[in-house]
Amino acid sequence: MITVIGSLKGGSGKSTITFNLAVWLAYAHQDVLAIDADPQATLTDVVEVREEEGYEPGIALGEKALLKDPEALAAHDEVLVDVGTADLESLKQALRVADRILIPVPPSQADIWSTQRFLRLVHAVAGERPEVLAFINRGDTHTAVRETDEAAAALVSLPGVDFVKARLAQRTAFRRSFSEGLAVFELDPRGKATQEWNALAAILYPHVLS
Repeated sequence: MITVIGSLKGGSGKSTITFNLAVWLAYAHQDVLAIDADPQATLTDVVEVREEEGYEPGIALGEKALLKDPEALAAHDEVLVDVGTADLESLKQALRVADRILIPVPPSQADIWSTQRFLRLVHAVAGERPEVLAFINRGDTHTAVRETDEAAAALVSLPGVDFVKARLAQRTAFRRSFSEGLAVFELDPRGKATQEWNALAAILYPHVLS
C-alpha cells in the first residue's frame, strides 16, 4: 500500500508521522520504503541520524524519482511518502500513485482551511481513487482548551475525507524522539505519547496486528 502523508501547510508534523510510521512498520516485520519528496528533507535528516546512531531496525529511504516507477513501489509491502508544496510536481505525482492519503491537521482554523484546499487539490489530481484520512495532530493537552475538539468537529463535517478519531497531542516526547533519531515508542515506551501513537497506528494498519 502506498500512503502519502501530506498537506498544503508547513508545520503539520508530516515528517514526524512518516518517520514514526516507518519505524513502527519495520518493527512489525513489514518491508517498508520511505520516500522523502519534500525539498526540506527533514525525513532524510532524521533517517540519517538514526543510521549514524546505529539504531535498529533501519529505515529504507528512496528517491522521489521512484514515484514514477510503479514496479519498484510494488516490490514493498508498504510505501510511505512525505510530501510538501515546495515541490508541487512531486506532490502531484505522489497523489496520482497513492492508495491512501493521510492528512495530519493541527487544531487551528488556518489548518482547517488549508485542509479544505488540499482536498480540492487531491480531487483535481487523483479524483476519487485514493482513500483520504485526516486526524488531529499536535492537539491541546489541557481539557479546558476547546480548539482541538472544535477542529475535530470541523474535520468530521468536511466532504471527501474520513475522520480518524485517534489524535496525537502536542507533546515534547515527539520532538525529542525525532531529534534523536528514535520513534516516540522507542524513546518512552510507557508514555502518553506512545499510548496515543499506538492507538493511531492500530487504526491505520489493522492488518499488521491481525
